[in-house]
Amino acid sequence: MSSNLTVEQVIEQHRSSGKFVLIGGVKTFALDYGSGEAVLCIHGVPTSSFLYRKVLRSLADKGFRGVSVDLPGLGLAERPEDFDYSFPNFALFLSQAAEELGLDKYHLVVHDIGGPIGFALAAENKEKILSLTILNTWVDVVNFEKPLPMRPFEKPLLGEAELAGLQHSTWNLLFSAGAVSDSEVVPKEEVYAYVDLLKREDGGDAFLKIMRNFANTEEYRELCYSAVQNVPYPVQAIWGVEDPGLRYERYGTEVKEAAGLAEVYKLPAKHLLQEEQWEAIAEKIAEIAERSKAMLPR
Repeated sequence: MSSNLTVEQVIEQHRSSGKFVLIGGVKTFALDYGSGEAVLCIHGVPTSSFLYRKVLRSLADKGFRGVSVDLPGLGLAERPEDFDYSFPNFALFLSQAAEELGLDKYHLVVHDIGGPIGFALAAENKEKILSLTILNTWVDVVNFEKPLPMRPFEKPLLGEAELAGLQHSTWNLLFSAGAVSDSEVVPKEEVYAYVDLLKREDGGDAFLKIMRNFANTEEYRELCYSAVQNVPYPVQAIWGVEDPGLRYERYGTEVKEAAGLAEVYKLPAKHLLQEEQWEAIAEKIAEIAERSKAMLPR
């Protein structure tokens, strides 16, 4: 499937639909659509706010303010060499971003590494969280194992070589294999945009720092658990059950058990379910937003 735009035009269209903000001295980029109750969507790797573009528009159509902020080192955000590319610091960064964007209270949506980052954000800002929606991610950071395609990036030299070989054609193969169930859903120029947004001016060096700095301590695991257990907001999980990396059988059930959920909403999609099931995701967020109102103090 092809669009009428070049890859450069796709990225420019993305850039022009959002805005740049300064957070803690780092310039980052945010998509900010609609008005109403805020929904903050946290992306993972090797993605950015670009992943949520369709979800956010759908949320705006439903009367919400949909927001997604590029993590430093990814998307259109700056990539400082001396930035602390750790999960705890990303959580702090997003807390500051929410404040800068005027998100006093918000529904939180997390995905991929945005899960452990978002869980820390929620655990440390429970009074600001209206609801939590969990998409394909993990909560037990101690026992997490990177999917096979991601493992080379954590190794010195091998990671640099793997990243250098990640071009439009090779990414397209990975995208079809693990990201989406139907390759015709996303125009190839939008698929290629992921690579260009990943590499930009540093060639992906910041991405490698992120891949080599995953939180995996018992202390951080307890922090993640505290975001989904005995919390004052409703929690739900939505899973792309065809994800070959973060498989439902392991990671979906892990989230279900940790959060004490009666069920997980399963969707026919792979890892980037936002590209295939954006309307279904937005609908479930709208539903949990209604449930959250019943939990608010009267």
